[in-house]
Amino acid sequence: MDWILLNLGVLVLLVLGSAFFSSSETALTAASKARMLTLANQGFRRAAVVNKLRGRMEQVIGTILLGNACVNSFIAILSAQVFAVYFGDSGAVYAGIVATIVIFVLGEVLPKTFAINHADRSALTLAPLVLVLVRATAPVTQLTQLVCSGLLRLFGVKVVNEPGAEERIEELRGAIALHAGADEEIREAGQMLHSILDLEDVPVSDIMVHRRNMTLIDADQPIEQLVAEVLQSPHTRLPLYRGEADNIIGVLHAKALLRAIQANQWKLDGLDIVSLAALPWFIPDQTNLLAQLEAFRSRREHFAIVVDEYGALMGIVTLEDILEEIVGDISDEHDVTVAGVSPQPDGSLEMDGTVTLRDLNREYGWRLPDEEASTIAGLVLHEAQQIPSPGQAFAFYGFRFEILERQRNQITRIKVMPPADTVLPKTVRPSEKREVRQHG
Repeated sequence: MDWILLNLGVLVLLVLGSAFFSSSETALTAASKARMLTLANQGFRRAAVVNKLRGRMEQVIGTILLGNACVNSFIAILSAQVFAVYFGDSGAVYAGIVATIVIFVLGEVLPKTFAINHADRSALTLAPLVLVLVRATAPVTQLTQLVCSGLLRLFGVKVVNEPGAEERIEELRGAIALHAGADEEIREAGQMLHSILDLEDVPVSDIMVHRRNMTLIDADQPIEQLVAEVLQSPHTRLPLYRGEADNIIGVLHAKALLRAIQANQWKLDGLDIVSLAALPWFIPDQTNLLAQLEAFRSRREHFAIVVDEYGALMGIVTLEDILEEIVGDISDEHDVTVAGVSPQPDGSLEMDGTVTLRDLNREYGWRLPDEEASTIAGLVLHEAQQIPSPGQAFAFYGFRFEILERQRNQITRIKVMPPADTVLPKTVRPSEKREVRQHG
């Protein structure tokens, strides 16, 4: 009798061991990487142990599987011995049935369910003991890994222990999307984080102020008229040209002009405007926003002139433009606002052809492609493969596009009807009125 009680006690311990190994695997896999890293940086040693184990998961999994296999095997053996006392030769069958049920319920499902619902706490609790077992079984698990890696190579399977940069970026995007909920604050934070990750993929030509919306100053006009134009402009940095608009000779800062006038006894006679202007900084239109942001920081400048491959003027881009790409529109009292996007009672939106697809996608959660075109008018032209006339309508990507106005070959006004299941924001945010600016 004492022998049977001893076996039953050992069986209970083995079942607890099976539960330990099962819950450890689930907890270490499901624990939040971000939270463990934060706790480790705050000095929590157990969080550092969790991170250490997650950095060598192949060895951890090997240890857990080895321990689980040994424990479950001993459960089957001892169960067979105990049941053989009462049922003889058929006891092995009953032992197999009972052991399977016990292992499945108490050794697998129950501990895994608890661990996945309390992953962080379970990982912090179990990690120190798992680390001890990993170190103790290191020779066996390392030999097993070598054998498994060799077998995989025989079948042409490459073993990659560390994800590449692209995989890490995709994992980061997934984490941001995972935590984006219905809360407006969380959603906006997620949009900003996505925008940061997208900076390297967006050229400055997508966000620049186009040349037709720029304020240019003719350096050869009378000084009185030139100063009057500078004072009437809401911008502090203004490109100077001579002869034709493509011939930019400098960038005049309104503050530099004001200082020069003050130094000249508030007289305009004798002022050399060109000498007051800073040298223009020209950048290619395909420069990505991340590279341009770094260039702005290294040069300590906020203003660049965008040119195409032939050197023709395309527009300007500023540091504020790039920041707006991340955080959304930054309005101030000097911004010049023009009509851009106007929601209509029927659920459609009327907008200028120059409104960018990136702004629409970010504002309304659409997924209109922006690989071939950067503006809504460009998308219609690309998909229609023709220059449409006012009144024509097209359907692409579940949207309906109706041409409202056209000037020569340029689509200037479009009515867009989104899919029926699209929910537009209830409140009108600043970007619903597209702002065309030239910042200083």
